[in-house]
Amino acid sequence: MSDDIIDQIYEAAFVPEMWPDVLESATRVSGSASGALFMFGNGMPVRGHCNERIRGVFEKFVGSDTCEVAPSVKRMMEQRPASFIQVDDVMTPAEIADDPARILLRSVNIGVNACSAITLPSGEVVMFTFNRWLGDGGYDAAMLERLNALRPHLARAGLVAARRQQERAQAAVSALNALGLPAAVLSAGGRVMATNPLLDRMQEMLLPLAFGGMAIADVAADRLFQEAVAATRAAHEPLVRSIPVRPSGGRPAAVVHVLPLRRAAHDIFAGADILVLATEIRPDASVPATRLLSALFDLSPSEARLAAALAAGRTLRNIAAEMNISFASARTYLGRVFQKTGTHQQSELVALLKSASGIPGAEPAP
Repeated sequence: MSDDIIDQIYEAAFVPEMWPDVLESATRVSGSASGALFMFGNGMPVRGHCNERIRGVFEKFVGSDTCEVAPSVKRMMEQRPASFIQVDDVMTPAEIADDPARILLRSVNIGVNACSAITLPSGEVVMFTFNRWLGDGGYDAAMLERLNALRPHLARAGLVAARRQQERAQAAVSALNALGLPAAVLSAGGRVMATNPLLDRMQEMLLPLAFGGMAIADVAADRLFQEAVAATRAAHEPLVRSIPVRPSGGRPAAVVHVLPLRRAAHDIFAGADILVLATEIRPDASVPATRLLSALFDLSPSEARLAAALAAGRTLRNIAAEMNISFASARTYLGRVFQKTGTHQQSELVALLKSASGIPGAEPAP
């Protein structure tokens, strides 16, 4: 076995960006088409790495609700073999045909897989899988022997990688805590990977859900929040990413921002897919209402002036005259404001803006 591959494995333990290259190298020496590393347990969403050839189906599978209950995964979690085995040997033909992982792989012309599941002292499980091209048949003894020669090194590096994943996610949100930003990082499926103390103190507004999810106590705000999370999972842009939350009891109004983590940010936050930031609104009389609304809801200057004037009690027709625009243009601006704030009626918008901004009036439109 090449010392170069072994060196790569131990390098990847501390440089996670190296794992795709490691998996590609192991793929070549074992006659495989693809390789992946999965990390399970410790209350964290399933996460991991893969070579570039299967990145699309890997991310879809890891982000799905079926990842941990797929027959192939369940079988390996039950058996946790001390060596690489061909998974088809412990599955029925029906299970192979219906397994969500295999269905995804077949869609990119990939078939039989070899797998080893390694239990770590922390209780987590690291699973390495390698797959053959659909038309190339299964693994022979020599191929499995090459993978098993790498297994002790993969196991040791996997131990470090699993621990670093969790610590990196927590360190990232802790850094935001130092900046005064309540934050959490979520998987694409909406499961919480880490939170910081500032966000933990907002327990009256942000609630835990079953299976590690998160919700906003305000029903209307939570609808927009769940839509934003679902949009991230489906890889499309939601209508609203900055979600206003009305005050309740002694808690001030707030805005919850849902940020997708892409490219380098995805790695910085240890493979998380969503960053949630919560900002309490404590209005300052020196800040004009329009500027605050623009910052909170990404409104253009004209949209913010119209929204602030509505909150101050003026009619849409009067606002159009004050802004020297047609009534039709004012209605267009209003439609954009509805879309950006997730509201549908003027009364709903006005109630939202008054509670979110806390500013009873608005500066005159120029």
